[in-house]
Amino acid sequence: MSKQNKSDGEAANGGYRAGFSVLVGRPNAGKSTLTNALVGQKVAITSAKPQTTRHTIRGIVHRDDAQLILVDTPGLHRPRTLLGKRLNELVADTLAEVDAIGFCLPANEKIGPGDKFIAAQLAAVGNKPIVAIVTKADTVDRQALTEQLLAVAALGREVLGEDGWKDIVPVSATDGFQVETVADVLISHMPSSPPLYPDGHLTDEPEAVMIAELIREAALEGVRDELPHSLAVVVDEIVPREGRPDDRPFLDVRVNLYVERPSQKAIIIGKGGARLREVGTNARKGIEALLGARIYLDLHVKVAKDWQRDPKQLVKLGF
Repeated sequence: MSKQNKSDGEAANGGYRAGFSVLVGRPNAGKSTLTNALVGQKVAITSAKPQTTRHTIRGIVHRDDAQLILVDTPGLHRPRTLLGKRLNELVADTLAEVDAIGFCLPANEKIGPGDKFIAAQLAAVGNKPIVAIVTKADTVDRQALTEQLLAVAALGREVLGEDGWKDIVPVSATDGFQVETVADVLISHMPSSPPLYPDGHLTDEPEAVMIAELIREAALEGVRDELPHSLAVVVDEIVPREGRPDDRPFLDVRVNLYVERPSQKAIIIGKGGARLREVGTNARKGIEALLGARIYLDLHVKVAKDWQRDPKQLVKLGF
């Protein structure tokens, strides 16, 4: 776009900017936590376990002069299963469609082969502004943060040439340090545009997908490392309870949790069903806030053998 056309566009929209930015990084780099901090409300699930985000979740940051639509993707990684390959394809498709890319690298972990793999993938996208976001800044002291910022800058020059990343921003999503600065920087790379979503709209994910994600988050708390890759959650139905007054609705939410082996089913259910009840209790509050009504949450755990490697089962489970 020529400078003249760009200025015409900005004038036509009163200086308003709106567009899409994707947060990428290796699993557990803090992408979902940062999305939630930027939006100011929980729209992406977070977990200490890697590979928890399965769907592209958009969080929308509203400003008087701008709208930033954040696309949170699964962590880019070297795929070992058909599911992993499909998740990487999802990320690649997303990168091609956004206006700017936020590359998340944790402050408390040295840059490794996974980060370099992703940096090379981003460099290959071409002609997209890439902002390096050093997450979890609260977990290290000032000297360690400075060293990480220098290392991130060096990585940018290595993969993109002398100019490197468009910007480098340290941030802590947990204590709010520079969260607004991240939003400012990403917005600065958005095109001139009228708002793309209604004011107050926080995400465009269907309710069923967000409910499934809330249950996945609750189910992943405190379980073994092997489980996150093997757990899928599908909302079967959401139906109003008959005979309830309009001002006090009650919903029945029926959900299936799928694992790959009977041993994993036992982990989710727990002794005497105690763990599954705990999952339901922990997820219910978020689901009720999302739906604006009290709910009965009916959870069932099923075994779908080796579903991550079975194309038919992947389709059935929404991948």
